[in-house]
Amino acid sequence: MDLNWNVIFRVTGALFIVIGISMLPAMIVSVIYNEPNIIEAFIKTIIPSIFFGSLLMLFNRQKEDRTKVRDGYIIVALCWVIASCIASVPFIISGEIANPINAFFETCSGFSTTGASILTDIEAMSKGLLFWRSFTHWLGGMGILIFAIALLPSLGISGQAIAKAEAPGPTLDKLKPKLSDTAKMLYLLYLFFTVTETILLMFGGLSLFDSLIHTFGTVGTGGFSSYSDSIAHFDSAYVDIIISIFMILSGINFNLYFIIIRQKLKGFFKDAELRLYLSIIGISTLFIGVYLYAAGIINDIGTSFRYSLFQTATIITTTGYATANFDLWPTFCKMLLLILMFVGACSCSTGGGIKVIRLSIILKLIKRGISLKLHPNAFVSLKMNNKPLPVDTVSAIASFVFLYIITIFASTILISLNGFGLMTSFSAVVACLGNIGPGFDLVGPVMNYSIFSNGSKLLLSFLMLAGRLELFTIFLLLTPRFWNPNR
Repeated sequence: MDLNWNVIFRVTGALFIVIGISMLPAMIVSVIYNEPNIIEAFIKTIIPSIFFGSLLMLFNRQKEDRTKVRDGYIIVALCWVIASCIASVPFIISGEIANPINAFFETCSGFSTTGASILTDIEAMSKGLLFWRSFTHWLGGMGILIFAIALLPSLGISGQAIAKAEAPGPTLDKLKPKLSDTAKMLYLLYLFFTVTETILLMFGGLSLFDSLIHTFGTVGTGGFSSYSDSIAHFDSAYVDIIISIFMILSGINFNLYFIIIRQKLKGFFKDAELRLYLSIIGISTLFIGVYLYAAGIINDIGTSFRYSLFQTATIITTTGYATANFDLWPTFCKMLLLILMFVGACSCSTGGGIKVIRLSIILKLIKRGISLKLHPNAFVSLKMNNKPLPVDTVSAIASFVFLYIITIFASTILISLNGFGLMTSFSAVVACLGNIGPGFDLVGPVMNYSIFSNGSKLLLSFLMLAGRLELFTIFLLLTPRFWNPNR
């Protein structure tokens, strides 16, 4: 197979440098909080990372713009694994997460914006590593490779093939003529959300450190907190509402925000996926809020809807924060939340899951099948936003959903070897593949993933990356056909 290893090594080198530089803010936090051992751990990671990345770029500096789709898939998969490995080193060196598999699980969860954790005492962690742990959400939310794509032209590399493989990020070829300019625009919007939420949380009484930690987890739809009881620690309606709003905003297709600039709000709300996304949130919030109040679980109707909105938003956007232990809620409420775990956020957002647009098209496909049973000779086309959908697109979506379901059941069988209950095993797989974080039972919002064996943690880490890269990018590399030079 004709792979452009020159480009692959050069992009990998750039990633080493980017991750190394990205640790500097966390190291500064360690300096501020006087954590010498953590500073040393960062230095021992940053210097080798930048040095090795520079060597890779130096010895592969020949200008090669010929980047194929296969190169893109390998680059994407390699970079997410390598980024998680590099990011885990400070945890291992410092001894705060001494087990390399646990450290990889934690950083893999961070970059994939899953939020699943093996930590049993979060408050005991150093400030610098807590900051780095949450900052991986911010880097992974928009996509570390989207950031790299903004730099690729200066390396003499086309980012088109990489952008095609980096599926979860926004559609990069529709906003600006140059892909790198689009990447920069998206990060400016991402940065605007980050700064705005941080300021608003500080108005709510949070420190700058706590505001940044929870903003990283919100806009990246990740869910790492600096407290074991997550957002419930603050017990603030204001904080709950601000985070709920920004979770919902981060779960929206980022391309739509640029439509506001061009077509105002009218064009924004014309999007069918957005309308369905907001409808699901509204209906789920209403049903859960009313049920919690009617069942006497929460005696104040306002508080009931506040908790309902937050948990609905945190699950559908796959953020994973919690203001209540929803594992103790009635079965009806938990079933709604379980369904939302499958639904996920909008396409081209920082959220995970199957995605609302795929759900919408599958529902249209079912409706079409029913219509054809009644009228076999009728021609019923599938449309989205009043535009006919190509047959290949519908087929690809159906294939993705089937692969998603098969992956869940196959993985649940393997995870069940740990001997835990069905709901623990099943929800752990769903939560990791959907990049959600908390599940139910032993992996509920007040629990963690430390109970699993090392082998299961590696499998769950694989699921996090597979879910973040929308399955095909990872599974394609496991097929012999991909590596066949004659294909």
